[in-house]
Amino acid sequence: MKILVSSFIKKETSAGLILIFITILALVFRNSPLSQFYYDFLHITVNFSVNDFQIQKPLYLWINDGLMALFFLVIGLEVKRELLIGHLSSWQKVSLPTFAAIGGMAIPALIYLLFNYDNPESINGWAIPTATDIAFSLGILSLLGTRIPLSLKIFLMALAIIDDIGAVLVIAIFYTSNLSLESLYISVFIISLLIVMNRLGITLISLYIIVGIFLWITVLKSGVHATLAGIILAFTIPMNVKGEKGKIRSPAKHLKVNLHYWVAFFILPLFAFANAGVDLREIDFEKLSHDVPMGIILGLFIGKQLGVFLFTYLAVKFNFAKLPKCTTWTQIYGIAVLTGIGFTMSLFINSLAFTDDTMFEYTDRLAILIGSCLSGIFGYLILRFAKKRKACNIN
Repeated sequence: MKILVSSFIKKETSAGLILIFITILALVFRNSPLSQFYYDFLHITVNFSVNDFQIQKPLYLWINDGLMALFFLVIGLEVKRELLIGHLSSWQKVSLPTFAAIGGMAIPALIYLLFNYDNPESINGWAIPTATDIAFSLGILSLLGTRIPLSLKIFLMALAIIDDIGAVLVIAIFYTSNLSLESLYISVFIISLLIVMNRLGITLISLYIIVGIFLWITVLKSGVHATLAGIILAFTIPMNVKGEKGKIRSPAKHLKVNLHYWVAFFILPLFAFANAGVDLREIDFEKLSHDVPMGIILGLFIGKQLGVFLFTYLAVKFNFAKLPKCTTWTQIYGIAVLTGIGFTMSLFINSLAFTDDTMFEYTDRLAILIGSCLSGIFGYLILRFAKKRKACNIN
């Protein structure tokens, strides 16, 4: 189990460092003579059609709606494993990160609403500062090396996973457009088929992927955000199945291992490249003081740390949970600050909340970058200078 967790963290930390580079690259492209090339590349029209059936989208929407479904598939597989046999498999293990994640979603949303409750155009963005980018935050944590106990890394990982579960629920409930009942009924039928396949013990991953593609298409056409198909598919793929001679096979684990590298080192960087390219030349920086960017910046930088730390403290104070081994309250606070790195997840929710990229003249996206950068820098500094707990083997 410890080996699996360490392997997961290493992949996420490496991906986080790559995301930092790709974000800088996107900003350079968008604010240089290559800006038009960057724009034209992301708006290449990609068309898929069979007879009268057609899906036609610009490239950046194929990335956001299509490739990100694979990201949510990997997240779903990781969540399923953690719930069944991992660090979310018992109340004792899941209690502290659950309380922390609830606070880390509630307080940022309240801060955003405090600025935007009376504006019908901007209120839809309340969920933007509630997200945590697991790859980016673990990437920053990796820079601290052995100064950080493994238990603290696991706490951040579990917190971010629960945060992702919350984000999926938010997307499903609040960011669903007009529903097509016909497509929705077909989606329910396909989900039922996947469940039957699971109950019959079918382990052929390619069959699940083929059915999953049809599910993605019907969910896309239904009006529910298509990336949710990835989560649904993940929960229907068998975790452990007895094979010949009693050997245990894990299709879910096999698929996650094979997809994780593609998601971490191709899909997420591509998503960051497509969404982090803010044209700073067209931004009136005085407008960063307006309600939407201020709600996002303060939600990420103040709301996340306040919510995570306060709810963690209350959970421990009232004996609902215990602190991770070999950790101090200063380190917990540093982790709370790091959860304000919303980045890819915040950018993703932003694209759902505000379908018009120019509605707030890119100040919403810049606010995500600012809030995430502040959280990353201050979180790193707090953890860098936090004293270790004495007489404790941190790893």
